[in-house]
Amino acid sequence: MVAVPAAAPVVRPVPPPSPAHVFTQEPADDVFESFRAARASIDLSPGVPDLASFPRQAWLRAERKVLATLEPAAFGYGDPRGTLLLRQAVSAWLARGRGIRVAPDDVLITAGVSQALGLLAKVLPAHDISTVAVEDPGSLGVRQHLANAGLTTPPVPVDDDGLRVDLLEASGAPAVMTTPAHQFPTGVVLAPERRRRLLRWPGVIVEDDYDAEHRYDRPPVPALRSMLDRVCYAGSVSKLLAPALRVGWLLVPAGYRDEIIAAKRLADLGNASLPQLVLAELMTSGELERQLRFLRRRHIRRRDAMIAAVRAELPGARVHGAAAGLHLTITFDAGFSDVELAARVLADGVKVQPLSWHCQADHAPGLVLGYAATTSGDIATAVAAIRRALPA
Repeated sequence: MVAVPAAAPVVRPVPPPSPAHVFTQEPADDVFESFRAARASIDLSPGVPDLASFPRQAWLRAERKVLATLEPAAFGYGDPRGTLLLRQAVSAWLARGRGIRVAPDDVLITAGVSQALGLLAKVLPAHDISTVAVEDPGSLGVRQHLANAGLTTPPVPVDDDGLRVDLLEASGAPAVMTTPAHQFPTGVVLAPERRRRLLRWPGVIVEDDYDAEHRYDRPPVPALRSMLDRVCYAGSVSKLLAPALRVGWLLVPAGYRDEIIAAKRLADLGNASLPQLVLAELMTSGELERQLRFLRRRHIRRRDAMIAAVRAELPGARVHGAAAGLHLTITFDAGFSDVELAARVLADGVKVQPLSWHCQADHAPGLVLGYAATTSGDIATAVAAIRRALPA
Protein backbone atom coordinates (compact mmCIF):
# COMPACT_ATOMS: atom_id res chain seq x y z
CA MET A 1 0.00 0.00 0.00
CA VAL A 2 1.41 3.31 -1.05
CA ALA A 3 1.29 5.97 1.62
CA VAL A 4 -0.40 9.14 0.50
CA PRO A 5 1.40 12.21 1.77
CA ALA A 6 -0.72 14.42 3.92
CA ALA A 7 -1.80 17.64 2.36
CA ALA A 8 0.24 20.60 3.47
CA PRO A 9 -1.66 22.82 5.85
CA VAL A 10 -3.01 25.98 4.32
CA VAL A 11 -1.31 28.98 5.90
CA ARG A 12 -3.50 32.03 5.71
CA PRO A 13 -1.94 35.40 6.49
CA VAL A 14 -3.27 37.09 9.58
CA PRO A 15 -4.94 40.33 8.54
CA PRO A 16 -3.62 43.46 10.22
CA PRO A 17 -5.77 44.85 13.00
CA SER A 18 -8.24 47.55 12.08
CA PRO A 19 -8.03 51.06 13.58
CA ALA A 20 -11.10 50.32 15.69
CA HIS A 21 -9.39 47.22 17.12
CA VAL A 22 -6.15 49.05 17.88
CA PHE A 23 -7.57 52.21 19.40
CA THR A 24 -9.85 51.11 22.20
CA GLN A 25 -10.66 53.32 25.17
CA GLU A 26 -9.17 50.74 27.56
CA PRO A 27 -5.99 49.41 25.90
CA ALA A 28 -5.30 45.74 26.62
CA ASP A 29 -1.94 44.15 27.42
CA ASP A 30 -1.33 43.40 23.74
CA VAL A 31 -2.11 46.94 22.58
CA PHE A 32 1.44 47.70 21.47
CA GLU A 33 1.66 44.46 19.48
CA SER A 34 -1.57 45.41 17.74
CA PHE A 35 -0.30 48.94 17.22
CA ARG A 36 2.96 47.72 15.65
CA ALA A 37 1.08 45.23 13.44
CA ALA A 38 -1.30 47.86 12.07
CA ARG A 39 -0.50 48.89 8.52
CA ALA A 40 0.41 52.50 7.85
CA SER A 41 2.21 54.42 5.13
CA ILE A 42 3.90 56.65 7.72
CA ASP A 43 4.78 55.55 11.24
CA LEU A 44 5.14 58.21 13.95
CA SER A 45 5.43 55.71 16.80
CA PRO A 46 7.20 57.30 19.79
CA GLY A 47 10.28 55.69 21.25
CA VAL A 48 11.62 54.32 17.97
CA PRO A 49 15.11 55.44 16.87
CA ASP A 50 16.17 55.81 13.24
CA LEU A 51 16.44 52.09 12.52
CA ALA A 52 17.62 52.76 8.95
CA SER A 53 20.73 54.37 10.46
CA PHE A 54 21.77 51.31 12.46
CA PRO A 55 25.60 51.18 12.10
CA ARG A 56 25.75 47.88 10.24
CA GLN A 57 29.32 48.21 9.04
CA ALA A 58 30.61 49.22 12.47
CA TRP A 59 28.68 46.32 14.00
CA LEU A 60 30.16 43.86 11.49
CA ARG A 61 33.69 45.14 12.12
CA ALA A 62 33.21 44.80 15.86
CA GLU A 63 31.70 41.34 15.46
CA ARG A 64 34.62 40.13 13.33
CA LYS A 65 37.08 41.48 15.88
CA VAL A 66 35.25 39.77 18.74
CA LEU A 67 35.02 36.42 16.95
CA ALA A 68 38.69 36.54 15.93
CA THR A 69 39.86 36.83 19.52
CA LEU A 70 37.20 34.94 21.46
CA GLU A 71 38.31 31.99 23.57
CA PRO A 72 36.27 28.74 23.17
CA ALA A 73 35.12 28.94 26.79
CA ALA A 74 33.27 32.18 25.98
CA PHE A 75 30.72 30.17 23.98
CA GLY A 76 29.50 28.46 27.14
CA TYR A 77 27.13 29.64 29.84
CA GLY A 78 28.25 32.94 31.27
CA ASP A 79 27.79 35.18 34.26
CA PRO A 80 24.07 35.96 34.78
CA ARG A 81 25.08 39.55 35.51
CA GLY A 82 26.40 39.89 31.95
CA THR A 83 29.83 39.69 30.39
CA LEU A 84 32.55 41.52 32.27
CA LEU A 85 33.59 43.45 29.16
CA LEU A 86 30.12 44.90 28.67
CA ARG A 87 29.69 45.69 32.35
CA GLN A 88 33.01 47.54 32.23
CA ALA A 89 31.95 49.39 29.08
CA VAL A 90 28.58 50.35 30.57
CA SER A 91 30.28 51.54 33.75
CA ALA A 92 32.52 53.85 31.70
CA TRP A 93 29.61 54.96 29.48
CA LEU A 94 27.49 55.95 32.48
CA ALA A 95 30.38 57.83 34.06
CA ARG A 96 30.99 59.85 30.88
CA GLY A 97 27.44 60.55 29.86
CA ARG A 98 25.30 60.38 32.99
CA GLY A 99 27.70 61.26 35.81
CA ILE A 100 27.20 57.87 37.49
CA ARG A 101 30.26 56.37 39.18
CA VAL A 102 29.68 52.67 39.59
CA ALA A 103 31.88 49.56 39.58
CA PRO A 104 31.34 46.94 36.84
CA ASP A 105 30.32 44.44 39.54
CA ASP A 106 27.36 46.70 40.34
CA VAL A 107 26.02 46.59 36.75
CA LEU A 108 23.44 43.97 35.78
CA ILE A 109 22.85 43.46 32.05
CA THR A 110 19.17 42.92 31.24
CA ALA A 111 16.94 42.31 28.25
CA GLY A 112 16.04 45.99 28.04
CA VAL A 113 14.37 48.24 30.58
CA SER A 114 11.27 46.03 30.51
CA GLN A 115 13.15 43.12 32.07
CA ALA A 116 14.79 45.47 34.56
CA LEU A 117 11.30 46.47 35.72
CA GLY A 118 10.22 42.84 35.84
CA LEU A 119 13.18 41.91 38.04
CA LEU A 120 12.47 44.81 40.39
CA ALA A 121 8.83 43.76 40.55
CA LYS A 122 9.95 40.34 41.79
CA VAL A 123 12.27 41.72 44.45
CA LEU A 124 10.40 44.74 45.84
CA PRO A 125 7.52 42.75 47.43
CA ALA A 126 10.07 40.88 49.55
CA HIS A 127 10.88 44.30 51.03
CA ASP A 128 7.19 45.03 51.79
CA ILE A 129 6.76 47.16 48.66
CA SER A 130 3.71 46.27 46.61
CA THR A 131 2.84 49.79 45.45
CA VAL A 132 4.90 51.84 43.00
CA ALA A 133 3.57 55.29 42.20
CA VAL A 134 3.88 56.33 38.56
CA GLU A 135 3.88 59.63 36.72
CA ASP A 136 0.62 60.83 35.17
CA PRO A 137 0.83 61.25 32.25
CA GLY A 138 3.30 58.40 32.16
CA SER A 139 4.23 55.42 30.03
CA LEU A 140 1.37 52.97 29.52
CA GLY A 141 3.90 50.22 28.84
CA VAL A 142 5.65 50.76 32.16
CA ARG A 143 2.35 50.78 33.99
CA GLN A 144 1.34 47.53 32.32
CA HIS A 145 4.65 45.83 33.26
CA LEU A 146 4.30 46.79 36.90
CA ALA A 147 0.59 45.97 37.13
CA ASN A 148 1.02 42.57 35.48
CA ALA A 149 3.66 41.76 38.09
CA GLY A 150 1.07 42.37 40.80
CA LEU A 151 2.11 45.87 41.82
CA THR A 152 -0.33 48.70 42.38
CA THR A 153 0.44 51.84 40.34
CA PRO A 154 -1.28 54.96 41.73
CA PRO A 155 -0.82 58.08 39.60
CA VAL A 156 1.09 61.19 40.67
CA PRO A 157 0.48 64.26 38.47
CA VAL A 158 3.15 65.82 36.26
CA ASP A 159 3.17 69.53 35.41
CA ASP A 160 5.58 71.88 33.63
CA ASP A 161 8.19 71.31 36.37
CA GLY A 162 7.88 67.52 36.28
CA LEU A 163 6.66 65.13 38.94
CA ARG A 164 4.61 66.71 41.75
CA VAL A 165 6.83 65.53 44.58
CA ASP A 166 4.56 67.13 47.18
CA LEU A 167 1.69 64.92 45.99
CA LEU A 168 3.99 61.91 45.95
CA GLU A 169 4.79 62.57 49.61
CA ALA A 170 1.10 62.92 50.41
CA SER A 171 0.23 59.69 48.60
CA GLY A 172 2.00 57.46 51.12
CA ALA A 173 3.43 55.31 48.29
CA PRO A 174 6.65 53.52 49.35
CA ALA A 175 8.18 53.69 45.84
CA VAL A 176 7.97 55.73 42.66
CA MET A 177 8.81 55.16 39.00
CA THR A 178 10.04 58.34 37.31
CA THR A 179 11.66 59.69 34.14
CA PRO A 180 13.31 62.85 35.52
CA ALA A 181 15.75 63.64 32.69
CA HIS A 182 13.07 63.66 29.96
CA GLN A 183 9.61 62.84 31.23
CA PHE A 184 7.57 60.50 29.07
CA PRO A 185 5.43 61.60 27.33
CA THR A 186 5.41 65.34 28.17
CA GLY A 187 9.17 65.82 27.71
CA VAL A 188 9.63 68.10 30.73
CA VAL A 189 12.77 67.96 32.89
CA LEU A 190 12.32 67.63 36.64
CA ALA A 191 12.94 71.11 38.08
CA PRO A 192 15.98 71.54 40.39
CA GLU A 193 14.01 72.17 43.57
CA ARG A 194 11.83 69.11 42.92
CA ARG A 195 14.93 67.00 42.22
CA ARG A 196 16.34 68.01 45.59
CA ARG A 197 13.01 67.30 47.29
CA LEU A 198 12.71 63.91 45.59
CA LEU A 199 16.23 62.96 46.65
CA ARG A 200 15.28 63.76 50.27
CA TRP A 201 12.15 61.60 50.00
CA PRO A 202 12.71 58.36 51.96
CA GLY A 203 10.99 55.97 49.55
CA VAL A 204 12.44 53.81 46.79
CA ILE A 205 13.13 55.71 43.55
CA VAL A 206 13.17 53.81 40.25
CA GLU A 207 14.75 55.98 37.55
CA ASP A 208 14.01 55.11 33.92
CA ASP A 209 16.70 56.93 31.92
CA TYR A 210 15.22 55.81 28.65
CA ASP A 211 16.53 58.47 26.20
CA ALA A 212 18.49 61.04 28.22
CA GLU A 213 21.42 60.96 25.76
CA HIS A 214 19.24 62.57 23.09
CA ARG A 215 19.31 66.19 24.30
CA TYR A 216 19.77 68.96 21.77
CA ASP A 217 19.89 72.40 23.42
CA ARG A 218 22.32 71.66 26.26
CA PRO A 219 24.05 68.67 27.91
CA PRO A 220 21.69 66.19 29.59
CA VAL A 221 20.92 66.81 33.25
CA PRO A 222 22.75 64.39 35.57
CA ALA A 223 20.93 61.21 36.51
CA LEU A 224 19.39 60.99 39.96
CA ARG A 225 21.53 57.90 40.50
CA SER A 226 24.65 60.08 40.14
CA MET A 227 23.62 61.88 43.35
CA LEU A 228 22.04 59.08 45.38
CA ASP A 229 23.20 55.45 45.53
CA ARG A 230 19.84 54.15 46.74
CA VAL A 231 18.19 54.96 43.40
CA CYS A 232 17.34 51.95 41.21
CA TYR A 233 18.52 53.00 37.75
CA ALA A 234 17.54 51.44 34.41
CA GLY A 235 18.80 52.24 30.91
CA SER A 236 19.25 50.53 27.55
CA VAL A 237 20.49 50.83 23.97
CA SER A 238 16.96 50.60 22.56
CA LYS A 239 16.88 54.35 21.82
CA LEU A 240 20.60 54.52 20.93
CA LEU A 241 20.84 51.64 18.44
CA ALA A 242 17.79 49.39 18.16
CA PRO A 243 15.16 47.78 20.40
CA ALA A 244 15.84 44.46 18.64
CA LEU A 245 19.16 44.10 20.48
CA ARG A 246 17.26 43.72 23.80
CA VAL A 247 20.21 44.99 25.85
CA GLY A 248 19.82 47.19 28.89
CA TRP A 249 21.29 47.62 32.35
CA LEU A 250 20.12 47.93 35.90
CA LEU A 251 21.78 49.41 38.98
CA VAL A 252 20.26 48.76 42.38
CA PRO A 253 21.16 49.59 45.99
CA ALA A 254 23.49 47.13 47.70
CA GLY A 255 20.64 45.70 49.75
CA TYR A 256 18.84 44.46 46.63
CA ARG A 257 21.82 43.31 44.57
CA ASP A 258 22.00 39.62 45.45
CA GLU A 259 18.24 39.18 45.09
CA ILE A 260 18.22 40.92 41.70
CA ILE A 261 21.07 38.73 40.43
CA ALA A 262 19.25 35.62 41.66
CA ALA A 263 16.06 36.72 39.90
CA LYS A 264 17.99 37.29 36.66
CA ARG A 265 19.64 33.87 36.94
CA LEU A 266 16.28 32.18 37.36
CA ALA A 267 14.74 34.19 34.54
CA ASP A 268 17.16 33.30 31.74
CA LEU A 269 20.70 32.52 33.03
CA GLY A 270 21.81 35.84 31.53
CA ASN A 271 21.67 37.64 28.19
CA ALA A 272 23.30 36.18 25.08
CA SER A 273 27.02 36.83 25.35
CA LEU A 274 27.99 37.48 21.71
CA PRO A 275 25.84 40.63 21.23
CA GLN A 276 27.10 41.89 24.59
CA LEU A 277 30.73 41.54 23.48
CA VAL A 278 30.05 43.28 20.16
CA LEU A 279 28.27 46.14 21.95
CA ALA A 280 31.17 46.42 24.40
CA GLU A 281 33.53 46.81 21.45
CA LEU A 282 31.35 49.56 19.96
CA MET A 283 31.32 51.37 23.30
CA THR A 284 35.05 51.13 24.00
CA SER A 285 36.13 51.95 20.43
CA GLY A 286 34.15 55.19 20.32
CA GLU A 287 31.80 53.98 17.57
CA LEU A 288 28.72 54.34 19.75
CA GLU A 289 29.55 57.96 20.59
CA ARG A 290 30.10 58.71 16.90
CA GLN A 291 26.72 57.16 16.12
CA LEU A 292 25.08 59.26 18.83
CA ARG A 293 26.58 62.49 17.44
CA PHE A 294 25.34 61.57 13.96
CA LEU A 295 21.85 60.81 15.24
CA ARG A 296 21.60 64.06 17.18
CA ARG A 297 22.17 66.09 14.02
CA ARG A 298 19.57 64.10 12.12
CA HIS A 299 17.07 64.21 14.97
CA ILE A 300 17.33 68.00 15.21
CA ARG A 301 16.44 68.37 11.53
CA ARG A 302 13.46 66.04 11.86
CA ARG A 303 12.28 67.61 15.10
CA ASP A 304 12.41 71.06 13.49
CA ALA A 305 10.47 69.72 10.50
CA MET A 306 7.76 68.38 12.79
CA ILE A 307 7.49 71.62 14.77
CA ALA A 308 7.23 73.61 11.52
CA ALA A 309 4.54 71.26 10.19
CA VAL A 310 2.53 71.45 13.42
CA ARG A 311 2.68 75.25 13.41
CA ALA A 312 1.56 75.36 9.77
CA GLU A 313 -1.14 72.70 9.89
CA LEU A 314 -2.28 72.67 13.55
CA PRO A 315 -2.07 76.28 14.80
CA GLY A 316 -4.27 75.44 17.81
CA ALA A 317 -1.97 72.68 19.05
CA ARG A 318 0.57 73.15 21.85
CA VAL A 319 3.95 71.45 21.43
CA HIS A 320 5.65 69.81 24.43
CA GLY A 321 9.09 68.24 24.87
CA ALA A 322 11.00 69.77 21.96
CA ALA A 323 14.34 70.05 23.77
CA ALA A 324 15.18 66.35 23.84
CA GLY A 325 14.19 62.82 22.99
CA LEU A 326 12.72 61.11 19.95
CA HIS A 327 9.15 62.41 20.11
CA LEU A 328 6.93 65.45 20.60
CA THR A 329 3.62 65.59 22.40
CA ILE A 330 0.91 67.93 21.12
CA THR A 331 -2.23 68.86 23.03
CA PHE A 332 -5.46 70.59 22.03
CA ASP A 333 -7.90 72.78 23.93
CA ALA A 334 -10.98 71.33 22.24
CA GLY A 335 -12.85 68.59 24.01
CA PHE A 336 -12.76 65.50 21.79
CA SER A 337 -11.49 61.92 22.00
CA ASP A 338 -7.84 61.63 21.02
CA VAL A 339 -8.36 57.86 20.74
CA GLU A 340 -10.93 58.43 18.00
CA LEU A 341 -8.61 60.99 16.41
CA ALA A 342 -5.75 58.47 16.32
CA ALA A 343 -8.08 55.89 14.74
CA ARG A 344 -9.07 58.34 12.00
CA VAL A 345 -5.43 59.23 11.38
CA LEU A 346 -4.54 55.54 11.08
CA ALA A 347 -7.39 55.04 8.60
CA ASP A 348 -5.66 57.74 6.54
CA GLY A 349 -2.40 55.79 6.62
CA VAL A 350 -0.52 57.41 9.51
CA LYS A 351 0.30 55.78 12.83
CA VAL A 352 0.24 57.95 16.01
CA GLN A 353 -0.45 57.29 19.67
CA PRO A 354 -3.21 59.05 21.62
CA LEU A 355 -2.01 60.86 24.73
CA SER A 356 -4.87 59.41 26.77
CA TRP A 357 -3.28 55.94 26.52
CA HIS A 358 -0.62 57.28 28.86
CA CYS A 359 -2.98 59.03 31.30
CA GLN A 360 -4.85 57.68 34.30
CA ALA A 361 -6.55 60.97 35.21
CA ASP A 362 -8.48 63.22 32.83
CA HIS A 363 -6.19 65.19 30.54
CA ALA A 364 -6.43 67.48 27.54
CA PRO A 365 -6.66 65.49 24.29
CA GLY A 366 -3.39 65.06 22.49
CA LEU A 367 -1.08 62.89 20.42
CA VAL A 368 2.42 61.51 21.01
CA LEU A 369 4.41 61.79 17.77
CA GLY A 370 7.75 60.15 17.13
CA TYR A 371 9.99 61.86 14.59
CA ALA A 372 13.37 60.08 14.79
CA ALA A 373 12.59 57.34 12.26
CA THR A 374 10.71 59.46 9.69
CA THR A 375 11.93 61.74 6.92
CA SER A 376 11.05 65.42 6.93
CA GLY A 377 8.81 65.00 3.90
CA ASP A 378 6.85 62.18 5.47
CA ILE A 379 6.54 64.17 8.69
CA ALA A 380 4.86 67.02 6.80
CA THR A 381 2.52 64.56 5.06
CA ALA A 382 1.63 62.91 8.38
CA VAL A 383 0.83 66.18 10.14
CA ALA A 384 -1.41 67.17 7.23
CA ALA A 385 -3.28 63.89 7.77
CA ILE A 386 -3.76 64.80 11.44
CA ARG A 387 -5.26 68.14 10.36
CA ARG A 388 -7.72 66.35 8.05
CA ALA A 389 -8.74 63.98 10.84
CA LEU A 390 -9.44 66.69 13.44
CA PRO A 391 -13.12 67.07 14.29
CA ALA A 392 -14.72 70.19 12.83
